[in-house]
Amino acid sequence: MSKIIKTEAIVLSKLNYGETSSIVSLFTKEYGKLSAMLKGGRNPKSKISLIVDPINYLEVIFYNNPSRDLQILSSADFKSNFHKIKEDLDKLKYAHSVIELVKNLSVEHEANKKLFIGIIRILGLINEGKENPGITFGRFFLFFLKELGYEFQSDINNNENITINSELFLYLNCLKKNESAGNVSPAIINGAITFFENYLRFHVSDFKGLQSLNMFKEKY
Repeated sequence: MSKIIKTEAIVLSKLNYGETSSIVSLFTKEYGKLSAMLKGGRNPKSKISLIVDPINYLEVIFYNNPSRDLQILSSADFKSNFHKIKEDLDKLKYAHSVIELVKNLSVEHEANKKLFIGIIRILGLINEGKENPGITFGRFFLFFLKELGYEFQSDINNNENITINSELFLYLNCLKKNESAGNVSPAIINGAITFFENYLRFHVSDFKGLQSLNMFKEKY
């Protein structure tokens, strides 16, 4: 039997389904990651179709049936659409990388309020743009690794056959301590993200790297 659920959610992805509907992946505050059908979601005149879009932070109502893999989304309202992110390709690249990590590596139907709050916070910071979005994303990547159970250790290069130079090492520790990174070169910012990708790949064999970063390189 279905239960009507009202909760907050971040839209992770949206795919066409059939001739008129969409399948959306949501990360919700109380129920973790789940998939839902949005009937009429391909109708360009549908208000809910415009609201339910990747990166948007919403309040949603859906019919939840534990015996069903696909829930039915019935209502959605904006809490934030992070509009400044969508006006800046660099911000957009890192915002998509945030939701890609969550979509691909979080466990289905496993609530994690700390992670949910962290996602909202980091998207808000990227949206505000007070620091380079690559640095902000690096902070989230570290937080996400810890939530997965793979917290970055200061002696990682000694233990896991991953070598880093002193400048990168200092930057990584600034991120870990949540300190100001100051003026950091793009090479160091990108090097840190590559390091985190390799670190995660070392622990999770199915992880193949962040496709969002490559996609934006190819397109732009």
